[in-house]
Amino acid sequence: MKKLILATALFVAMSSQAQTLPNPNTTTHTYEFTQHYDLQVPKGSSGETKLWVPLPFNNDYQTVKSIEFVGNYKQAYITENNRYGASTLFATWEPDAQKRDLEVKLVVETKDREPMKQGLLKDYQAPGKIEYGIDVQPYLKPTAHIKTDGIVKKYADQIVGNETNPLKKAQLIHQWIVNNMERDNSVLGCGDGDVEKILTTGVLKGKCTDINSVFVALARAANIPAREVFGIRLGQAVKMGEYSKTAFGGAKDKVANENSDQHCRAEFYLAGFGWVPVDSADVAKYRLAENKAVDDKATQAVSQYLFGNWEANWMGFNHARDFTLFPAPELAPINNFGYPYAEVGGDPLNSFDAKEFGYEFISKEL
Repeated sequence: MKKLILATALFVAMSSQAQTLPNPNTTTHTYEFTQHYDLQVPKGSSGETKLWVPLPFNNDYQTVKSIEFVGNYKQAYITENNRYGASTLFATWEPDAQKRDLEVKLVVETKDREPMKQGLLKDYQAPGKIEYGIDVQPYLKPTAHIKTDGIVKKYADQIVGNETNPLKKAQLIHQWIVNNMERDNSVLGCGDGDVEKILTTGVLKGKCTDINSVFVALARAANIPAREVFGIRLGQAVKMGEYSKTAFGGAKDKVANENSDQHCRAEFYLAGFGWVPVDSADVAKYRLAENKAVDDKATQAVSQYLFGNWEANWMGFNHARDFTLFPAPELAPINNFGYPYAEVGGDPLNSFDAKEFGYEFISKEL
């Protein structure tokens, strides 16, 4: 039995996430997020068990107050040794382990991000000459699932037209997605976010990773740095609850089971300002949950809020796409890192099924 507690100061020192500019007058939330793992080894499987757990980042809108983990593992440690700096708890168990237990407890403070609502982007104009820093440049480049040429570039050019203002271009992309894409609840997990496939097939449907990856790819093709933010919902959406009691999280008595509440958001970068939040996918989720048309006033209100604003009943893990975890698993690269990932003797467990994998996630608002 081993146990490790990391204070905020140490965790901040480990974080390599790019920072956004501070937003004043924001609402704060504090959550306790507990993950219980009892990994289920399939019959016939043998060999060492390895588990990679995504951990939250630190930045100006999210602070990890504490983290502790305890279990009967052989070894366990935190690492950010991957090209995205995605914070990861890695643990292993011997082949003959009778059980594979792990409990991870986090306390995280989040802040609503509302630069658009606060008027911080009013009359935004890009600087005359834009030179992106090394922490931003990767989010202009393509990955295996986020192509920026071919059909993606064609769509981006058609959508933004002659517009040159990056903020307005991003808004045109968001509105195109709102008008043309739909949520498909039959998709496994959060979707695979294969943008080229989505646009080539013309099947403009999916879940959050699919829809927000389309935003990211189109933005990059339009020369706007953009990235997904993979995370999980932690509680009730107070502000968006004005429009929906079902679409944006519904914790009761401030406690919620979050086994299936993984969520991918997006953000884009404006030179001279910083990272700007956007969540085109949640507009589609709202429409499906509430049976609303695109032109419904409530849909348009949700769409307007989710361009340039986030309510922080949610915790972000990382921005990683098409990358290799550390230590390297048998399956590499992986598409994204919003769910825990595990292998037994090199064979992956089903991360999308909490019971089959063996995890339970509970959040409590403090």
